[in-house]
Amino acid sequence: MTTRRRRRGPVDPRLWSRSAAGRRYLLVSTGLSLVTTVCVVVIAIAVGTILAGVVTDPARRTPGAWTVELTILGVAVLGRVVATHLRARTAHRSATRVVQDLTADALDAAARVPDRRLDHRRAEWTTVLTRSLDGLRPYLTDYVPSLLLAATVTPAALAVVAWFDPLSAVVVAVTLPTIPVFMILIGRLTEGRSRRTLDATAALAGRQLDLLAGVPTLRALGREQGPEERVAELGDRHRRTTMRALRTAFLSSMVLELLASLGVALVAVTIGLRLVRGEMELAPGIVALILAPEIYFPLRAVGAAFHASEDGAEAADRVFALLDEDAERPRTGTVDPPVGQPLRWYGVTVDGWDGPAPHELSAECRPGEVTVLTGPNGSGKSTALTVALGLTEPDRGRVTVGDVDVADLDLERWWASVAWLPQRPAITAGTIRDNVWCDDDDLVTAAAATTGLDAVVASAPDGWATRLGDGGDGLSLGERQRLALTRTLASSARVLLLDEPTAHLDSAGAAAVLAALVRLAAAGRTVVIVGHTPDVLAAADRVVSVTDAPVWSSR
Repeated sequence: MTTRRRRRGPVDPRLWSRSAAGRRYLLVSTGLSLVTTVCVVVIAIAVGTILAGVVTDPARRTPGAWTVELTILGVAVLGRVVATHLRARTAHRSATRVVQDLTADALDAAARVPDRRLDHRRAEWTTVLTRSLDGLRPYLTDYVPSLLLAATVTPAALAVVAWFDPLSAVVVAVTLPTIPVFMILIGRLTEGRSRRTLDATAALAGRQLDLLAGVPTLRALGREQGPEERVAELGDRHRRTTMRALRTAFLSSMVLELLASLGVALVAVTIGLRLVRGEMELAPGIVALILAPEIYFPLRAVGAAFHASEDGAEAADRVFALLDEDAERPRTGTVDPPVGQPLRWYGVTVDGWDGPAPHELSAECRPGEVTVLTGPNGSGKSTALTVALGLTEPDRGRVTVGDVDVADLDLERWWASVAWLPQRPAITAGTIRDNVWCDDDDLVTAAAATTGLDAVVASAPDGWATRLGDGGDGLSLGERQRLALTRTLASSARVLLLDEPTAHLDSAGAAAVLAALVRLAAAGRTVVIVGHTPDVLAAADRVVSVTDAPVWSSR
């Protein structure tokens, strides 16, 4: 597994480089932050000037005497309100688009990860893509705008305070660094918290998914009560990590709020004492007092938003790790598949959790013959087919079509030349006819008669137009197998790879399907079957035993 890389800088450049919506949002948010900065400064100066004039100049205590200043103040207030509204609106819309872009890219990358590499990370990616990545929204809606305000409003307001009241600027300059210092200390204290929280959530979600998938088997064995202790343990672990995260977020926000309040209080006290003593004019004091909270607020907001968005940023890190891993993965080749040539495995070994499966498999499948891969469960028969399809990379050995390595083939064209029947056929939501994927009605009718799907269609409420749920919901296991077999037999593909094609069929149905496969092989197609029953072995022209020490036998 590729090591996750840490985020580079406070604004992760990978986030903007992969999403056009993110780049637009960054530009718009930066412009609105500059508008907000100008408005904040103008408001402070206008309020300070008006209040000081009203207090010190009795002749100017009517609104008409301050028409220009009040107009400028109104425009600045309106400008700040509009900029804040637009920034919030843009942030929420852009956050949704960025999360959608990342999710789509991650799903595409995950689909290209070999199954055996994805298996032990499936729960993690399910959690990241369905829940955790949504936590990136606070990063985009709160953290990034606060960071931009800290980069614009804070220095601009501090410069204005230094111009009007240098002593207040010195007080702010001394107290302001305490906020980032405490942010760093809190970050060091909570380092790894988001990772542990996400791992705990993924572990709990993975166990729940496994239990839901295995409920029928557990109930059949009378062991449905067994895993409850482990689920309770994982749930308690998730509760503890979540509560620790919430406690840290609340405490860190309180600390940052306290530091900002103390800083503003120190500025207010020094200004008040000097005004009482007559050591400064009223207008500069009011301007400095108004701008002091504006100096502290962005940094305080950055600290609070950082901890609130850490979970989403951690999920984004994992997504970037997957995308980087996918970018480093070799791309498909460009050679056209010579589909009329033999399919061969040369010493193919795929390392699994329990050892190599298959181990040094060598076999040849010729056009015009039915080749059966047989062997004990777990020996790697199904994996051998996925290696031939280019879906799994062998750790040792290679698979060729003719003299061309599958790794060099244009996989899209290779897959278009192959009809693959896995153990769990893909059936999408739609009608029965939609799931056959063949436009030739005569071929579909003949294939359905062979597999027995015609009887299923005849008994269905709307015939071929009967709608199915995702995964074939609405059909029994045997009916799903007949539908998938019909799709395979109706295909014009020159290479047929079938994994346990007679599973869930009665003896008559199995015999009819095997006879049809024999006829397709006689017509010049390459037919490879994974099976072990006597009737399947009897239909074979060539039998390959997939074991630790493969043994060839020919007939």
